[in-house]
Amino acid sequence: MYQKAPFRENKMISNLQKSYNNHAAERDQKEIEPWKVQERQQFLDRLCQEGFATLLEIGAGPGWDSLFFHQNGLQVTTVDFSEEMVRLCKEKGLPDVHCMDFRQLDFPDNRFDAVYALNCLLHIPKAEIDDVLLEIRRVLKPNGLFFYGVYGGQNSEGIWEDDTYEPKRFFSFYEDEAIKQLVRKYFILEDFHTIDMGEGKPHFQSMTLRKPND
Repeated sequence: MYQKAPFRENKMISNLQKSYNNHAAERDQKEIEPWKVQERQQFLDRLCQEGFATLLEIGAGPGWDSLFFHQNGLQVTTVDFSEEMVRLCKEKGLPDVHCMDFRQLDFPDNRFDAVYALNCLLHIPKAEIDDVLLEIRRVLKPNGLFFYGVYGGQNSEGIWEDDTYEPKRFFSFYEDEAIKQLVRKYFILEDFHTIDMGEGKPHFQSMTLRKPND
């Protein structure tokens, strides 16, 4: 059985928090790309079709996606580890917002019908991603759905030296087959597709996963 290792509290995590605190207002004003709008709508449609009601968004940033799901009738719990992002989420009137590290979620087992994670798990080192996926699986109800969206298509890990954010952020990218193999250890992979971001850029990997009903 997979043994969970203790998370390393390190400078990388601290710098990520500082970076997103520093750029929270900028991200709050940024227009959401049409392809992201389409991705979240498709996930909402899936949740409605299955009659799901409770959703946890991790790495929620300024909260626009949580607000979308909330306004469309879901009971939304919103999590981010940036104090500034959490403040912006609360300003939007979201009812259940937590400043929390999603590597260690302070929720009971089998709590949520769905989990939504857009471009946040790409900050998790490959040595820790198994533990994070197990934590997400833990808080999902059996048969629950998990939207896992990240940039990828290449194999790399480390600080992005050309990052415009300060402090510069850590990113972890997976090739398509590698990330499919990763998620299948813990979930049923119901949909995988990619979205082209342009020449020379990582593409977007969109995954809809289901917690096994066992």
